[in-house]
Amino acid sequence: MAAEQDPEGRAAARPLLTDLYQATMALGYWRAGRAQDQAEFELFFRQCPFGGAFALAAGLRDCVRFLRAFRLRDADVQFLASALPPDTDPAFFEHLRALDCSGVTVRALPEGSLAFPGVPLLQVSGPLLVVQLLETPLLCLVSYASLIATNAARLRLIAGPDKRLLEMGLRRAQGPDGGLTASTYSYLGGFDASSNVLAGQLRGVPVAGTLAHSFVTSFSGSEVPPDPMLAPAAGQGSQVDLAASVEMWLERVCGHLGLGVQEPHRGERAAFVAYALAFPRGFQGLLDTYSVRRSGLPNFLAVALALQELGYQAVGVRLDSGDLLQQAREIRGVFQTAAAQFGVPWLQSVPIAVSNNIDEEELARLAQKLVSVGGQPRMKLTEDPEKQTLPGSKAAFRLLGSDDVLQLAEEPHPQAGQELRVWPRGARESRTVRPAHVEPLLRLWVQQGQQLCEPLPSLAESRAFAQQSLHRLSPAHRRLEQPALYQVALSEKLQALVDRLSARGAL
Repeated sequence: MAAEQDPEGRAAARPLLTDLYQATMALGYWRAGRAQDQAEFELFFRQCPFGGAFALAAGLRDCVRFLRAFRLRDADVQFLASALPPDTDPAFFEHLRALDCSGVTVRALPEGSLAFPGVPLLQVSGPLLVVQLLETPLLCLVSYASLIATNAARLRLIAGPDKRLLEMGLRRAQGPDGGLTASTYSYLGGFDASSNVLAGQLRGVPVAGTLAHSFVTSFSGSEVPPDPMLAPAAGQGSQVDLAASVEMWLERVCGHLGLGVQEPHRGERAAFVAYALAFPRGFQGLLDTYSVRRSGLPNFLAVALALQELGYQAVGVRLDSGDLLQQAREIRGVFQTAAAQFGVPWLQSVPIAVSNNIDEEELARLAQKLVSVGGQPRMKLTEDPEKQTLPGSKAAFRLLGSDDVLQLAEEPHPQAGQELRVWPRGARESRTVRPAHVEPLLRLWVQQGQQLCEPLPSLAESRAFAQQSLHRLSPAHRRLEQPALYQVALSEKLQALVDRLSARGAL
């Protein structure tokens, strides 16, 4: 998938976005004659992030793009040659030049799926040397994307379905790639839009934004608009000098608020007028550059009411500092009294947006591991049970009315209405379940490196799927504080394999 044909290709990860030890292990496999051994890797997590009971799977589209474009260029191979011992056999580097993902198969949860500890988000199988080189970049692409999507989903749950959430973190993001990823997967997780223009261009994320404090402070109040005239919204009637109309409205607004007309900042008012002339249908006031109560609010009202006379309706206000909740309450009260005073009913419900490091608490206040080589199951043994990996190539199913269950890939699939004996992870005893519905979780997406087995959903489709998935999750598991743990169980055969390998490792 060449970058010229795919606009998103410019944002694809590069092959050397990996750890050096992946390259040193690749050399070790090649030197031992094991480069073509078949292997499978799984990407999973052990604990849900943020103390919750669920995560959202994300990053699959980026992984597919990376795999389809994977090729070590001359410059890549030359750099690896400089990083590896100087006596490395040159034939190894010729082998690297010929590598692609034509022998790689990918199974994964669809983007936006609910994911739980121990259930693979991604399974990658193929030649051992190749999949070793893929491990780190795929982990990078899935882990951060899933973390951001999960965080966004939690914030959406707090805000509820009707509030508008805008991601504006680019200026403080972890570099340009991290910024693009965060903007993309915040949208997938449930945000409405992003301020990141590149995310709009490359990923189709809706973009939104108005003005910053720097725009407001750039005006002193002595500026004269080159053309202060504004035509009515309906397109018929005489143009009006908006700046002059705002000054007339300011007197009435200040009288209503008990302020002197000299108190509201002239420069702020000039900035609002300039913005309203440029965006009469999208005027939003940033209220806290100076004083919200004595300046931002009366200046906004004067401009909004002047626009109202011409048939325009302000789209909202924004607060960026101070006690956001208290200020929002006070502003809403002013809007309600002003709506009655000036006969403008829509003014009482003008949206109030808040920004500035909004976390879950503040928003609530406001409303991979190697698992199989050569067909032989492998298991990481450790004294810490949470760090043990599950052996073998696995399949995963969601049992409606029961658990997620992991089983070995060669086992018959569970069937709806049939009894199934499972071992909840960490439990001492098995239990029997009879699922009303069985949903396979891991779907085949890529075969032979380039061949897509089914079309990848668009970002917007994955976003909608994520919200549907969250809606299906029980309130007890969706709860953000002290949630009920979602149960993941093992099939009887997989549990027996775990027990056998654990006993063997203990000898």
